Amino acid sequence: MPSVTIYTKSWCPYCQAAKELLTKKGVAFEEIDVADREKQAAMAKRANGRSTVPQIFIGDAHVGGCDDLHALDAAGKLDPMLAA
Repeated sequence: MPSVTIYTKSWCPYCQAAKELLTKKGVAFEEIDVADREKQAAMAKRANGRSTVPQIFIGDAHVGGCDDLHALDAAGKLDPMLAA
């Protein structure tokens, strides 16, 4: 199973929804809180300039945000990515 990284902010409801979906699927993930500018800048660099949270990575693949994660799941594409 590839590593999963999710960049979040503690107050973000979309971050919470994304983490709930991953938890429901039994996926362990590394959560990086980007409350400070340095971490936010590092996230944006890795996410091709996207500065909103959450930003989710499965292995080296940039999934995107919460809506993107749920869309992958609805399309049946999330489980194969997590199993790769």
